[in-house]
Amino acid sequence: MTPKMMMTASVFALGLGAGAVQAQDDPIKIGMAAYGLNAEFMQLWSAAGQKHPAVQSGMVELTIFDGRYDALVQQDQFETMITQGYDAIVFAPMDVEAGATAVQLAVDAGIPVVGSNARVNSDQLTSYVGSNDVEAGYLEAKAVLDKMNCEGDVVIIEGPIGQSGEIQRGEGNEKALAECPNVKILERQTANWSRAEAQSLMENWLTSHGNDIKGVIGQNDEMALGAIEAIRAAGMDVSDFAIAGVDGVTDALNAVKEGSMDSILQDGEAQALGAIDVAIKAVRPDYEPMSGIWEQYPDMPWNDGADGEYNVPWTPVTAENVDALLATRQ
Repeated sequence: MTPKMMMTASVFALGLGAGAVQAQDDPIKIGMAAYGLNAEFMQLWSAAGQKHPAVQSGMVELTIFDGRYDALVQQDQFETMITQGYDAIVFAPMDVEAGATAVQLAVDAGIPVVGSNARVNSDQLTSYVGSNDVEAGYLEAKAVLDKMNCEGDVVIIEGPIGQSGEIQRGEGNEKALAECPNVKILERQTANWSRAEAQSLMENWLTSHGNDIKGVIGQNDEMALGAIEAIRAAGMDVSDFAIAGVDGVTDALNAVKEGSMDSILQDGEAQALGAIDVAIKAVRPDYEPMSGIWEQYPDMPWNDGADGEYNVPWTPVTAENVDALLATRQ
């Protein structure tokens, strides 16, 4: 069952009622609130949640909520989960500030919220399981600048303004650019994580700047891929540009393999599985983690689910590891 189908089937089901006591033998009701499910990365993140051993065994009843890239939609979904008596929420917010209101509503109703993948400006989270987006922004920009030998000018295709990924990857981009003071940013604008929007932006920029653009920093892979499509549509050679993105989505892995771009793999599966482990622990204190990510990443110890933050490492995609990464998508 797809995340969207699951949402449709589950969101209207009658719940236990807010504040209900969760019995040991009852399934734990967890909602995974994704900021949007149109693109592959969040589809992978939500699909990973459905594969969690506790979900597969029936210990957890999991519902995926598609926030449709709208903070108000996400807040409405939180209100639904509160009314239906969910036991815990895993939250990937659309907006770093607006998402705090939704978190507060849930916490006031006695429902623990675990952040995952995207940050929210709230000290009410039980924990956060994600990755350091400043580091990703630095790594992707450095890959572009290294290929340019710190010579020439770049464009930056940003994520949705106000989302933590856009803010923090932007910080990392700036950190790398500061190491190449002669490189100028010709354009920077949001394409909202969208390949189609990025293609349109890049088409306009190629018309305005042409061969003056030497590098493209896409704050996610989808947007970097959109830029590649625009370059090809303009009859230009992709190899004349240094291009990088973040996430390690399947098309980006193939583009790395063919030499069209660089990508930094974000392990959304580990983020989702770890967040569910922490959410279960918040409901059942005697719970021991069932996912295998804690062995996969020994530098991110479980620590009895008590840490305020779990930092899933990034993996730069290389010619040496790309085939193994692609094999996981079969």
